[in-house]
Amino acid sequence: MTPDQCPKASTDPELSAWVERSGLPTVRRHVFLCADQTLDNCCAKAASLEAWEYLKKRLKELGLVGPGAQVARTKANCLQVCTRGPIAVVYPEGVWYHSCTPAVLERIIQEHLINGRPVLDYAFATHPLGPAAGNPTRVDELKNRRSPDPAPPDFSFSPYTQ
Repeated sequence: MTPDQCPKASTDPELSAWVERSGLPTVRRHVFLCADQTLDNCCAKAASLEAWEYLKKRLKELGLVGPGAQVARTKANCLQVCTRGPIAVVYPEGVWYHSCTPAVLERIIQEHLINGRPVLDYAFATHPLGPAAGNPTRVDELKNRRSPDPAPPDFSFSPYTQ
């Protein structure tokens, strides 16, 4: 599906207003965080909620959400990695993170969401979606390919390109 085949939010005033308020047209990355899970398998529910509240607060403080947003955020009940949580995944790169305490989330925000460099100390897998998708990559393979001076992020990714 190409963008011109998608229904336009502008045909519905309520959706159109939401799109503008959310900053959806300018979002470059989307972070999903396992929080408020039904079962405490990956971490204590309280720890996941603390991480979620921190993520929301910091993204707002830094102006990364809302009109002109750079980042979308979603609270996921379970990301199906039931160990070393809270778990997060950042798209479009598809970098999966473990142990997402507020301190770790601050690094992810600063290094990955803002500067485009995955935080390899906490990343355990990568699997981008869209045109760059392929087989999942282990983080140790990423570390071996990492250059000392990474190139700036390429934001040309579109979920609509074939």
